Amino acid sequence: MGSRQNPEIITFEKGSELIDAYVTKLKRILEGKPEPAFVSHEYIGNYTTVYNMCIQKPPNDCSERLYEKYGDIFIDYDTHTVLPSIMEKHDEYMLRELSQRWDTNKSMVRWLTRFFYYLDRYYTARRSLPGLPEVGMICFREHVYNNVHFNVKQVVLAMIHKEREGQQIDRALLKNVLDLFVQNGMGTTDRYIEDFEDFFIVETKSYYSRKASSWIQEDSCPEYMIKSEESLKKEKERVAHYLHSDTGPKLVDVLQSHLLVSVAKQLLEKENSGCSALLRDDKTDDLSRMYRLYHAIPEGLAPVTEAFRLHVTSEGNALIKQAEDAATSGSVEEQVLVGKIMDLHDKYMAYVTECFQNHTLFHKALKEAFEIFCNKKVAGSSSAELLATFCDNLFRKAANDKSNDDSTIDSTVDNVVKLLDYISDKDLFAEFYRKKQARRLLFGKFNDDHERSILTKLKGQFGGQFTSKMEGMVTDMQLAKDQQTDFDEYMKNKPKGVDFTVTVLTTGFWPSYKTSDLNLPLEMVNCIESFKAYYETKTGHRRLMWIYSLGNCHLNARFDSKPIELIVSTYQAAVLCAFNNSERLTYQELIEQLNLSHEDLVRVLHSLSCAKYKFLNKEPASKIVSKTDSFEFNSKFTDKMRRIRVPLPPVDDRKKVVEDVDKDRRYAIDASLVRIMKSRKVLPHQQLVSECVEQLSRMFKPDIKMIKKRIEDLITRDYLERDSENPNTFKYVA
Repeated sequence: MGSRQNPEIITFEKGSELIDAYVTKLKRILEGKPEPAFVSHEYIGNYTTVYNMCIQKPPNDCSERLYEKYGDIFIDYDTHTVLPSIMEKHDEYMLRELSQRWDTNKSMVRWLTRFFYYLDRYYTARRSLPGLPEVGMICFREHVYNNVHFNVKQVVLAMIHKEREGQQIDRALLKNVLDLFVQNGMGTTDRYIEDFEDFFIVETKSYYSRKASSWIQEDSCPEYMIKSEESLKKEKERVAHYLHSDTGPKLVDVLQSHLLVSVAKQLLEKENSGCSALLRDDKTDDLSRMYRLYHAIPEGLAPVTEAFRLHVTSEGNALIKQAEDAATSGSVEEQVLVGKIMDLHDKYMAYVTECFQNHTLFHKALKEAFEIFCNKKVAGSSSAELLATFCDNLFRKAANDKSNDDSTIDSTVDNVVKLLDYISDKDLFAEFYRKKQARRLLFGKFNDDHERSILTKLKGQFGGQFTSKMEGMVTDMQLAKDQQTDFDEYMKNKPKGVDFTVTVLTTGFWPSYKTSDLNLPLEMVNCIESFKAYYETKTGHRRLMWIYSLGNCHLNARFDSKPIELIVSTYQAAVLCAFNNSERLTYQELIEQLNLSHEDLVRVLHSLSCAKYKFLNKEPASKIVSKTDSFEFNSKFTDKMRRIRVPLPPVDDRKKVVEDVDKDRRYAIDASLVRIMKSRKVLPHQQLVSECVEQLSRMFKPDIKMIKKRIEDLITRDYLERDSENPNTFKYVA
């Protein structure tokens, strides 16, 4: 293998001439001037010249001067050719020229890097100097970019403004120019941000502030939102087409804060088109758009949920006021009111699930709104009582009307459970409901499936303790039915007496009823004795307590015109039977004979002598029963009916229900306080009260004064004691 002997020294001047010729040709080619393309021997020749100049022994090694020359080629070209050609143009033409010159510069860097390749392999690496491609870029940045970026930015901003105002622009050109801003950051976006983006964001803020000011004056809320959504969409498109992706979130942020957050109150409260009007007029698309726009903003939904809450509250309050105004002499149309509240709930729950995507904030707002008006009294009746009466009427009607659709009742029951969730006195509802349920069960006005269905749902929502007594009552009815069959079987072999049905109830499940030592007619006494005898064969350890106030009888009354069957209460029957032995009886004789209380006897005599049906004639005739009255059987009574149900005026036991609940609450508070103190041993007053409230609030809102009273009571009963150092702290007494 041969080696070169004494290679010819290439001086820097001579080498430069050769290189310059190539560079001149390269510039002409890149600028599109008539020039034949490079052929391979020219390219190799140039590379070889540089190679040979670099490998010469010192002092002939030209590496350093060639590296400088490489940079000078770019500096000369950038300052004398590129910059002037850009500066003489304006507007879009300037951007086109810049874009073209930038492309040319990149091609020139590629070509010259190949020519001078040997420098990059050895010289720059060993001396830790910027590589050749970087030098070409740095020269462009310092001698072209730094002189034009301000003017270029102005043109770009003007073009974007034109596009925002609906004109067509050359997006590809903008993309090239903005890429140039990024690439001149040499690997960072610093140049793009400082020389363009910061100005663009300021410009965007002022543009959309102006838009917001004029739109909020001229447009309705839906129109404003459509424009805002459209603007957001278009700005996102701008990012996709020509802006750097990092600009996207900043841009969205500007639009949200200037188009939506700053005008939220004004927009949502716009008369005839704001949030309230959209809810009222069922504008689901607009409400969904409102949710979409504000959901994307941190904390953005707060004003929307507040507007929603206020609207629902005011609609609910209006229903309560309407019911209050319609209430006649303290009687509320609970079926109408509760039905309307259920419809209201269905309507707004549909908005929450569909328009507001089931968002928890809207569920919370709906709950808060309903809690406000669902706990208001209407004509003196609490919502707990109204809801219990609503259920009672619903089930009575369903029991009478066999054509009732079970699925409708089922969905109504679901709504009852939902509404009950908003009512704070759930224990009061339970007590009223139980009282009414007991009457339905005892008087046969019930459908077993419906009764069990609501209890299953209430149990699922509020726990087994809530429904245990009510479930016990339903079970009692089933047991009583079986027992009656058994009793009838037992009586088959006995001498035939009066048809007699007994319902045995378990004391703990049922409401407490008034008992009295009523002196019954002999026929009834015989019935009771026969059942007692039967019951003793079944159980030895249970004691029966007879509640005559709940019984009823079928009597055959023989009037002069015709016999009529009367359906009456046990009390009414006892009074009427007293006239079998005497034509005429005074009030005083009746009370002694029957052993009834004054209140009960007055109610019964009133129903038989002063009400619709006058089976007894009263002397003196008047609407008021007094202790000096006397009565006689009205044999002349006549009526076209063969059977008459004789009503007894109902006793208003609302007061008793409230008293019972209050008593139960005292026990519940005591139990809760002891439970907390037992586990915590020592607690300050404030914390004990708040833990107690939290524990009980699922069933009722405990009154703070009542809790304080119960604490004092527990101290006197030695369950708790005050701390001797700090009287505001309590200790558990084990």
